[in-house]
Formats: sequence, structure tokens, C-alpha cells
Amino acid sequence: MTIRIGIFGYGNLGKGVECAIKHNPDLELAAVFTRRDPKSLSLLTEGAEVYSAEKAPSMKDRIDVMILCGGSATDLPKQTPEMVQYFNVIDSFDTHANIPTHFDAVDQAARKNHHLGIISAGWDPGMFSLNRLYASAVLPGGKDYTFWGKGVSQGHSDAIRRIEGVRDARQYTIPVDQALEAVRSGSNPDLSTRQKHTRECFVVAEPGADLQKIQQTIVNMPNYFADYDTTVHFITEEELLRDHAGIPHGGFVIHSGRTGWNDEHKHVIEYSLKLDSNPEFTASVLVAYARAAYRLNQEGQCGCRSVFDIAPSYLSAIEPAELRRRFL
Repeated sequence: MTIRIGIFGYGNLGKGVECAIKHNPDLELAAVFTRRDPKSLSLLTEGAEVYSAEKAPSMKDRIDVMILCGGSATDLPKQTPEMVQYFNVIDSFDTHANIPTHFDAVDQAARKNHHLGIISAGWDPGMFSLNRLYASAVLPGGKDYTFWGKGVSQGHSDAIRRIEGVRDARQYTIPVDQALEAVRSGSNPDLSTRQKHTRECFVVAEPGADLQKIQQTIVNMPNYFADYDTTVHFITEEELLRDHAGIPHGGFVIHSGRTGWNDEHKHVIEYSLKLDSNPEFTASVLVAYARAAYRLNQEGQCGCRSVFDIAPSYLSAIEPAELRRRFL
């Protein structure tokens, strides 16, 4: 059976989801929903239709899973609990500190309507989260370190764009090389948030905007920039398009621990990603978890789930016997 996917939001992430669906024959794009004028969008998928966001609830019988492609700052905290009333849903909510609250809100709404929602599916949170869990289970008592970048953070860039007076922005997360080298040595250094990363922002301001106010709003933004050394550059729109059009990203999850009766043997586990396109890779993760959401709901499950709750075989279109033969 083909799983019918809806895309809610058609920015970089939504476009990435459309591309990912193409590479999964058991999925089909049923519809795209946008807050813009539907006539202004041109899809890549032949025959797929675009509708206004307000029409989404009326199409609940035509969509098996809705993939929500809004930002974590203001969109998803509202959209995910709302949409899970009508659909099984997936989102990539990435404000780590607020995940427990978001989970509870989605869980309550999902259970009332017997739908399944999977939140915070992407690469961090998501794939990196799984690797942190696996490593800490294998080497309990060790230490986890996560480094992001160098790359463009979609969520942080979106948070800057929501500031009054900002027309567009890109935010780069940059690992501190000395900290990365210390962790890879297995010395288990104690590192503050500020010691591990810096953040660099390139901002296009509206004409007449208060640049000092924008800069202070950015560097003092909780959960995004307040805990980091953050540099803000104001540039022209032409410079942004010329020098910052791509959306690369990546990073490392490193866990170091010891084994042996007297902790005499040292081990370092490292998982890394190097991504040409942050949104397209995130979209590919979302699409795999959409398959899982549909299967779990077909089994009668409802409520909210995180990537920790999903067995790996639910993500794959390959039959279990073939999975064991090919990958185990």
C-alpha cells in the first residue's frame, strides 16, 4: 500500500521532503499546504496540488501522514499539537530545552484523536540523539560531546529572521578546534557550551532598521545565542545571495568511556555527518519516520513518540527478512 504524505509548509525543508518522497516508492505526495498564495508555488511533483493551510483539516481522509516543515521558534509549538488532531504527524522540533513540554502537548492532543505524532526527527535532535543513547548504553559512566558545523543552522537562521527589522539571515555554527581535539584524545575534558562552539550570523536588515537593537536581540536570545560567543555581520541582500546561498551542515557525536575492572582501557565512539544540504538531509529523516508513524498507527498505537521509541525496522521499506540478510 502506498502511504499518502502531506507537506505543511513549502520552504527549504518542505522542498526537501518533496525530493525525498521521490526516492521512496512506497510513498506519494498527496498535497502541499502553505500560508502563502497557493498559486504562487510551483511543485516538482507532477499532479500534486497546493492548498491554503486553512484547508488542511478538511483533507484528513486523504492524507496518511502530515510532515510539518515550519520553524521551531514559533510555528511547531502551535502547529504540531493542532495538526495531530487531524493527522498522524512528524516534525523536526529542535529547541532541545523545550522538547519535554512540546512532547507533552503533542501527546495529549494525539491521544484524544487516536493519532500518532513523532517529534524532533532530524539529525540533531534525531540521528545524533540515537547515537548519544547507544554510546551511553554501551559505555555507561562515559562522557558525551556533540559538536555541530561548520554549517548553516536552519532553526537559528529562522529565529533571526523572526526579529523585527530583519529581512533575511544565515547563521553558522562553528566548532572550536581545540575543544574537538581534546575530546578526540579521550581526555574527557569539562567544556562549557561557550568553549565548544562559536556562532556567526550574517544579517540583511530592512531599510532604516535599528541595527544595534537587532544585534543585541540576537546575542541575548535564550536557547539560541545567549550561551555562545556570537558575532553578527550586517550585509546586503546581494552579498547574502552571492556568499551564503548554500545550506551545508554536519557535526560529530563523540562518547568516551572506559572498560575493565579498574577502568584501564579507554574507548572513543564517534559518529559524524557531512551534509551538502541540511534541509534535504533533515527531510530524508522525516520521510523515513513518516513511514514508521503510519505503520505504528495502523497497529493501533497513538500518542507522541520520539526517535528513542521507534524500532529501526519501522523506518525502512525493506522487508524484515531482507534487512537481516543485508545489514545484520
